[in-house]
Amino acid sequence: MSLTRREFVRNAQIAGLFYASFAFTGCAEARSANKRMPLVTDPDQRLDLPAGFTYSLISETGGTMADGFFRPGRPDGMACFPHPDSVDKCILMRNHENWLDSPTGSPFGKGNELLDRVSESQLYDRKGDGSPFFGGVTRVVYDLKNKRLESDHLVLTGTAANCAGGKTPWGSWLSCEEQMLKPEEGPGKYHGFVFETPADATGLIDAVPLKAMGRFAHEAAAVDPATGIVYMTEDDRSALFYRFIPNVPGDLARGGKLQALAIRGWKSAVTTNWPEDWGGGGAGRVKPGQEFAIEWIDLDDVESPEADLAERGHAAGAAYFCRGEGMDYGIRPGSDVGEIFFNCTQGGTQRAGQVWRYTPEGPAGESGKLTMLYESPGADTMDMCDNLALAPWGDLILCEDGMGDQYLRGLTPDGQIYDLARNAHKDRSEFCGACFSPDGQTLFVNVQEPGFTYAITGPWETLRA
Repeated sequence: MSLTRREFVRNAQIAGLFYASFAFTGCAEARSANKRMPLVTDPDQRLDLPAGFTYSLISETGGTMADGFFRPGRPDGMACFPHPDSVDKCILMRNHENWLDSPTGSPFGKGNELLDRVSESQLYDRKGDGSPFFGGVTRVVYDLKNKRLESDHLVLTGTAANCAGGKTPWGSWLSCEEQMLKPEEGPGKYHGFVFETPADATGLIDAVPLKAMGRFAHEAAAVDPATGIVYMTEDDRSALFYRFIPNVPGDLARGGKLQALAIRGWKSAVTTNWPEDWGGGGAGRVKPGQEFAIEWIDLDDVESPEADLAERGHAAGAAYFCRGEGMDYGIRPGSDVGEIFFNCTQGGTQRAGQVWRYTPEGPAGESGKLTMLYESPGADTMDMCDNLALAPWGDLILCEDGMGDQYLRGLTPDGQIYDLARNAHKDRSEFCGACFSPDGQTLFVNVQEPGFTYAITGPWETLRA
């Protein structure tokens, strides 16, 4: 892809070809309308935060890592794991969303002079000119006590557009390729798969796609620890909500069954709430708080060489969602029910985003309930929610990827939005990869361009209140 998502949206808007919704939101530039959490201006022009909160800059794209490779560009989805040897440290598994034609951000240096250190089994794919893909994953060790980077190194490489993913209960990170490519488009192999990366990896692993989990524009994943079922989102305007039932829970490489969610009584549903003349199911058709009974549809030919998995699933009755992105599993305080939360970045009548909840039911997760929790009334309130994290106190932390100033927003269980951070850097790039340390005291987040990873600390109890 020659343009980033942000550049494509901006250029299309200027040309008058796309996203008519901005005429209804009143502005394309997001300004905060949320007054609950006033933000303090950062004199260093990095992050504006509420009073009492501070940040540490962990790393920047381009620096040399502990293994001698260069830190790849475009940090994106991320998850945090306990360190096996110290409660004062933690491990971050960090994606890098480098696309087929990303011009910078290679871990191999100028002219890819370090590529000879990588075996063919470790490099998933090369481009048509023989140069490597440089999407992938880095492993970061962070010292929580001293608030500093201890080390980072390359774990997965040679993949395309590793956008988000998901943490597993057995200690690995599922890194998801968003860009679907086939050999006739330039690469040597098909792309659009999930790759499992152990959090204890000490160096590069062999890059093995989990093809039974489907080939589509993968975004995020979340695992229900009670069943081992993996739920997945798809970043497309006509996307499905998937689940993968492994043959052996905890061992995804041994295959399984891929299914898509369908709403009972609403065959081939379109949940966007876009007006029908925009290709949606009708403005306001889905109400916040409305609960749907669901069923699951088996999918076949899941490696989908024609990239038509969602189209075939929808024709069979599965529901369409508008750009499913961030997702997290958790149990909110005061509850004993595990829930899966996910964002639809351009869902809603204003195309500014929706937040959904799926609640598995039954001893084997065979059924469940689907609820739209929130729909943005406009970009001033929440502008295109992307990655998502469940906070220890039960709120959802939403990373914006919109058109103007980018915010981290909080969403309370009763549907209230508040500001948690604003990207004050001049590039105004998206937030991504929000996740909490094991003790819940540090929030990690990436700013994709020019490529920063931050650790945020502060009086979280003020949010709990």
